Amino acid sequence: MRRPTVAVPTMLRDAWHTLVPRRESPHGPLPPVLVVLTVVAGLVDAFSYLALGHVFVANMTGNVVFIALALAGEPGFSLTASGLSLVAFVVGGIAAGRLGRLTGPHRGRQLLALTGVQSVLLVAAFAAAARLDQPFAGTAGYLLIGVTALGMGMQGGLVQRLRVPDLNTLVMTTTITSMAAGGWLGGGSDGRVGRRLVSVLSLAVGALIGGLIVRYATPALTLLLAALLLAAVAGTAVALARSRRPWTTPRAPGG
Repeated sequence: MRRPTVAVPTMLRDAWHTLVPRRESPHGPLPPVLVVLTVVAGLVDAFSYLALGHVFVANMTGNVVFIALALAGEPGFSLTASGLSLVAFVVGGIAAGRLGRLTGPHRGRQLLALTGVQSVLLVAAFAAAARLDQPFAGTAGYLLIGVTALGMGMQGGLVQRLRVPDLNTLVMTTTITSMAAGGWLGGGSDGRVGRRLVSVLSLAVGALIGGLIVRYATPALTLLLAALLLAAVAGTAVALARSRRPWTTPRAPGG
């Protein structure tokens, strides 16, 4: 029974180094940046699910299920809304791949380019949501779904290119599974439980804040907060894009 006393400090240390990376970290300042992007995903998905109906714009696993339920005739699920979100997300991922190739392999430059475009998309979504009547339905709702899903698809593509393990930012199924099976309770010795826990909690915090804003304030403010966080990341990336440190070079998957 002594193993947990060793695992807990290791988990806490791993969580701390995710938020405050060591200078020699192979991923430099990217982990805390991706934590912020995970909060953004929670905010935007809270907005989409609560203000746009039963649809996600970041969690495509949920949308696949929603599409199936809509096809089954279950009330409350829109095939058009979920299908549009999925298509826009894929287009965003394709755009991220193309833009990432244009900026080259430097991870700081990729971060700057993609979060810059994503910030513009969410600012546009906020501006539209602030002017449109609630509840957001019909063309207005589809417009917001398309723009936000496009932005989150770009974020998903960015994460794929940055290759920082266990910081997916959008969905947590694999992260939670790895945390359970790879940790000491699952008989494993994986030392990244702390990082995975930070990722899961970041998504939850974003969704919690988004839910509170939608319920007690104006739903559009959720998009404004997400856009401001993205703008902060893009502003930070201006300096990171000039870095020549080793972390700017993409690492092999799992590195």
